[in-house]
Amino acid sequence: MNIEKNKVVSFHYDLSTEGQPLESSRKGDPMSYLHGAGNIIPGLEKNMEGRQAGDQFEATVPPEEAYGHRQQNLVTRLSAKRLGVPASKLKRGMMLQVQTQQGPQMVRVLKAGRFMVDLDANHPMAGLTLTFDVEITDVRDATAEELAHGHAHGPGGHQHGEEE
Repeated sequence: MNIEKNKVVSFHYDLSTEGQPLESSRKGDPMSYLHGAGNIIPGLEKNMEGRQAGDQFEATVPPEEAYGHRQQNLVTRLSAKRLGVPASKLKRGMMLQVQTQQGPQMVRVLKAGRFMVDLDANHPMAGLTLTFDVEITDVRDATAEELAHGHAHGPGGHQHGEEE
């Protein structure tokens, strides 16, 4: 069965940039997604199209088809008081959720001084060319529920609680 719109695809991957490993799914369940629903980065989804279970391949995805280019306007300096966290508790690389005019947003601490904190709202992988080593483990038709929800369910996909 070929990968096309409305198929649930399960796969393992190793992710690297410039030869440096970033993450891998191989020690757990394969990742699952609903093809064509925008659940994974566009460049990887494009490389999945037409493939089938058992296929193994490498996909190199440029920033514009992954997490975008870094945007300097997403780096800002704020008073530690405004964050409601003592500057002494903030460390480089920490992730924080801040309230913005557009709602809550995750930011990374770049630098924490005594009174001021430099924050970066760019995705941690923004600006990187990503290389995926992929092994497709399964391709199946999506269920009516998965199509209605717009994502895969079950191991490696989205889990729902009793409220849905």
